[in-house]
Amino acid sequence: MTTLEALAPAKVNLFLHVGQVDDAGYHPLASLVAFADVGDRISVVPADRLSLRLEGPFAAGLEGPGDNLVLRALHALGEAAGVGEPRLAVTLDKRLPIAAGLGGGSSDAGAALKLARDALGLDLSDEALADLAAGIGADGPMCLHARPAWAEGRGDRLTPEPRLPPLAALLVNPGVASPTGEVYRAYDAGAPVAADRPLPPSRWDATTVIAWLAAQRNDLEAPAVARAPAIGDALAAVSALPGVRLTRMSGSGATVFALFDTLARAAAAGRLLSENRPGWWITPANLG
Repeated sequence: MTTLEALAPAKVNLFLHVGQVDDAGYHPLASLVAFADVGDRISVVPADRLSLRLEGPFAAGLEGPGDNLVLRALHALGEAAGVGEPRLAVTLDKRLPIAAGLGGGSSDAGAALKLARDALGLDLSDEALADLAAGIGADGPMCLHARPAWAEGRGDRLTPEPRLPPLAALLVNPGVASPTGEVYRAYDAGAPVAADRPLPPSRWDATTVIAWLAAQRNDLEAPAVARAPAIGDALAAVSALPGVRLTRMSGSGATVFALFDTLARAAAAGRLLSENRPGWWITPANLG
């Protein structure tokens, strides 16, 4: 039996502009999303029944296989394809922190959908899988495609952005959870702003893009920091690293990212930070 495996990459919101909640309880947003070359690992192999095994440094933080987005996605796939329960043994190697603002669960589900389709030989396009991913969460389609994109509306209106250059980054999580719902409720308690999509940068080289990103914002950063001050500690610690060009929180937190001129500088800064913050999750990565 052939085992298929794939990376479920971390999603990073390079900026995140959030509007006032609508009558349906959703927030309009505008964001430029990139994906990292680090993330969870998913593998599938044909089996007698559907099963999910959890492993990796952050597996214990998941509530259990029965509540996992991977299984929800695969049950939806089997129903849509008319094959019943997909007979696959799935392994999730959980390497990303939980409730970290990196789209980990949605990215896991997206990678599992693609692997299951290929393992079972189903005639379903990526767009058909994206429709299934949308039923898992608003960021499901963007995480299934896993390519740079502008996200608008509820995060479901996507415009690919192939011009985004590779960006050298350091991803840092201070070891606290930042549940999305709680952060949005804290955001709603403040003064609303607009989910404006800015004009794109004048050029798409890394230097110009980083300078352009510095003029943007993450509207969830302040409420997330107020709820979990450790995120503010991470932002301050990362901002003080040598060679850092930009520091910002991703999504609803708690992960922050810093951009550097080169991946070597990001890695060196990560080693320095690890000496002072040995309990933090610190990983250099290429974005885009």
